[in-house]
Amino acid sequence: MKLRTKVLLFLLALTVATACNGDRLFEEFRGMQDLQWGVEDTVSFEVAEVDPNLSPTFIAVRYNDRYEFHNLYVRYLLKDSIGTVLADSLINVYLFDPKTGKPLGSGYGNVYTKYDELPPLQVAPSDKYRFEFIQYMRTDTLGGVEAVGLRINKSKVD
Repeated sequence: MKLRTKVLLFLLALTVATACNGDRLFEEFRGMQDLQWGVEDTVSFEVAEVDPNLSPTFIAVRYNDRYEFHNLYVRYLLKDSIGTVLADSLINVYLFDPKTGKPLGSGYGNVYTKYDELPPLQVAPSDKYRFEFIQYMRTDTLGGVEAVGLRINKSKVD
């Protein structure tokens, strides 16, 4: 393949990749060891220079068909740069339709990713925020959870 063709393909791929991510300020996932989320495992993300009062924030759960429940209770904590808790709430993320059992979110094969918007905030400004997620199901270890992520957008998603 000629160099010119390779360069054009690279530029096309780069354009497509950046066009899909234009509204995203931050997105990161933390994988679970052995595809399980233990009750003692806190998933955390440090984010700088983002105002959570203005930016829609989402939890993302990557799970597979071995997950035993239709929902996932998660304790959500937001802390400022000195560790002061700014938000503390329990959220309920539906992963499967309770009536049909069909997986919610998008995915391929038996792995799906479900995004759920976190509660809106009115918190004091900080130079850095720490988002923490703790599973709050009635079991010590949740099988079928592959990763948990955080996504922050520039604007509201419909």
